[in-house]
Formats: sequence, C-alpha cells, structure tokens
Amino acid sequence: MSTGPYYWLKDLVSAACKRSPPWLVIVYRKAPTPLSSAMALMACVKSLFILQLLMGFVFVVSGLIINFIQLFTCVLWPINRQLYRKINCRLSYSLWSQLVMLLEWWSGTECTLYTDQATVDKFGKEHVITILNHNYEIDFLCGWTMCERFGILGSSKVLAKHELLKVPLIGWTWYFLEIVFCKRKWEEDRKTVFKGLSQLRDYPEFMWFLLYCEGTRFTETKHQISMQVAESKGLPKLKYHLLPRTKGFTTTMQCLKGTVSAVYDVTLNFKDNQTPTLLGIVNGKKYKADLCVRRFPVEDIPTDEKECAIWLHKLYQEKDALQENYKKEGKYPGPTIVTRRRPWTLLNFLFWATLLLSPLINFACGVAVSGSPLLIIGFVIFLLVASIAIRRLIGVTEVKKTGSSYGNPEAKKQN
Repeated sequence: MSTGPYYWLKDLVSAACKRSPPWLVIVYRKAPTPLSSAMALMACVKSLFILQLLMGFVFVVSGLIINFIQLFTCVLWPINRQLYRKINCRLSYSLWSQLVMLLEWWSGTECTLYTDQATVDKFGKEHVITILNHNYEIDFLCGWTMCERFGILGSSKVLAKHELLKVPLIGWTWYFLEIVFCKRKWEEDRKTVFKGLSQLRDYPEFMWFLLYCEGTRFTETKHQISMQVAESKGLPKLKYHLLPRTKGFTTTMQCLKGTVSAVYDVTLNFKDNQTPTLLGIVNGKKYKADLCVRRFPVEDIPTDEKECAIWLHKLYQEKDALQENYKKEGKYPGPTIVTRRRPWTLLNFLFWATLLLSPLINFACGVAVSGSPLLIIGFVIFLLVASIAIRRLIGVTEVKKTGSSYGNPEAKKQN
C-alpha cells in the first residue's frame, strides 16, 4: 500500500481503474498539510474586520497622542531647535513604524534590493535625495520600509503636496517634522519651498529626502497626456513613467547643496505583475517588491539648472529601460541583497496595542454587561464612525482618489 499525503483510498481507486471503462477518469487530490492549513487559517484571521478595526483604532489614537505631544514640543523650537528635531524624529517613528509593521509583519511582504554592497554600506550614513517612481499605492510604504531597516525612518523627508497637510495624523505629523509642502504652482511655491529646504541644511539626523519627480501617480490617462507634452518639447517618450518635472529636483539640489552627498535613484516593481494596495496589506496579502537602487554622488551631477534638468530626463530614460528589462526578465540586472526586518516596528505596535486596547476591551465588556440600549447603540455608532475614518485614511493612497488635476485644465482653473 502507498504512504504519503494522499488519501488512503488511492490504491483502492487505482486498482478499480484497471477494471474501469476508458472514459472513466478519477481525480484525487492531496490532503492538506498542517502548514497549509495553518496558513489558510491565518489568512482568514487577518481578513477579520474586527481585528483590522482594532489595529486602525491603535493607529489613530496613538497618532492623536503623538500629535498632542508634538504640539507641546514646539516650546523647544526657539530654545533648542536640534533637541526639538531629535524628539520629533522619534515621535514620528513611533507612528510611521506601525504602517511599516503592517507591511513587514502583518502581510509578510518581501523587499529585495538590486544594488551592490558598497552602496548598501552607505545607507543611513549620509544625507541623500531619493528619486522613486510613482506607480503604486504602496510605493511610499516600500520606501519607508527601507528607511526603517537602515535606521532613518523618523528623519525621512518628502516634498509633499499641500493637500496632505489637512489630512489628520499624516499631515499633522509631517508639519511637526518640517516636511516641505507645495501646491505644485511654482509662482506660489517658490518662497515656501526655498525656505523649507534651506532650514533642513543643519538637520541633526541623517535623512533621505524623497522626490516623486513625476509629480503625481502614474495612470494611463496621465501617461498619454504626459507623452503629448514630451512630443511637443522634443523629448524622448517614456513607456513606464510620466515626464519628470525638473523644477522640484533642481531646486532641491540647489537648496541642499553642501548637505546631501548623493542621489539615490530607486526603481520599484513587483513580482508576477502584482498590483499592491494598502487595503491588500491590511487584509494580510503578501507581495514581493523589487527595488533597483543606484547611487550618484552629487559631484557627478551638473550644478547648472538646465544641465541638471537634462541629467534628470536622461535618468528617467534609464529608469524606463530598467522597467522594460524587468517586464522581460522578471528581475533587475545586478546583484541582489535581502535586508532583514527589525523587531522594533512590531514591539512598538505591541506597546501601543497593550496601552490602548486594554481599556477599550474593558469598556466594551462593561457596555455589553450593562444591557443599556443607549450605551450599546452609542458604542456601535462609535465603531461605525471609526471604521469610516480609517477607510478614508486608506483612501488617501488609492490611485483613483489621489485628487490630482494632472492634465485637467478645468481643475487647474478652479485651483
């Protein structure tokens, strides 16, 4: 008799097949292993709405507490600016690392670097400008994951659109972290951007300043409009990117001259043509991210504004070639390095969960035991409001809800 993971009836069925007519086909399947059953159970648990709601509750409430503490740290700004910055770097880490925890520990998403060891050895040890393609809903989260693994998540910066300043938790935390906001109208942004960038010259923590040079997230409609602009300007067309906006990059290079020592070009893609979403991460879905990282010393980048703009256009042509290679080969060229996730993101979340969920659960039990219809209805309304608020926060990352007026003349007029 056969042994193994098949059903014990296999041999009996096989013997019967010898006497069966030729048109009869019998199919048997493998019995589920304990490991596959455990993984299926875990996937089911991760998709439970109540667990997602509790995690969202921890993120929102801890974020409000952190914002409240950040408000009080403002008294340090005129007294000791560097101390203010160091404190806020750690406070922001406590909030952002909860999102990184979702990617690393909850969904188990893997991030593989395509670069050389010499480049990795410099990670977290220098001020840099990071250029990342803007194709996916969680591209920022993959970038944050790399920042966390090299100890600079709290001090990471970005040139962000002004609308995000009004988003609770995200915009408020960024405000205290001296993030530079812009309205994407150079006439209005000139003074704000120059002032914000110039203030970062003496930042005490090593920082990665993220630029989405395309200005908005990639969609097919935006790509068609962008390539029409490229054709009108006599620029090479791109297949996987929008035409980069050079003003933000050249201005950042100018303002942070003498502070940043390199530019990191990061090109992101996902295995098996995956289209990752933040909602998928919350549901525990695992993705496989590949990031091709190239380091360019600032000495190799032209200082003249026009030549610097030409350099950026050439960089995006190279990024396009890298994406073309990835589509064909399923990988980027060069050596791969897999960095390990650190335990601090998980420990930080467990700290906040322990602190905040215990009183919530005790209160919920008290409401249930009380039998008061008024209390029960009030608690249910609270849960509904909380779930809607969390869903709206997730919606900020969705491609169809980015709110960009790219290529929309009417929207630009209204702005």
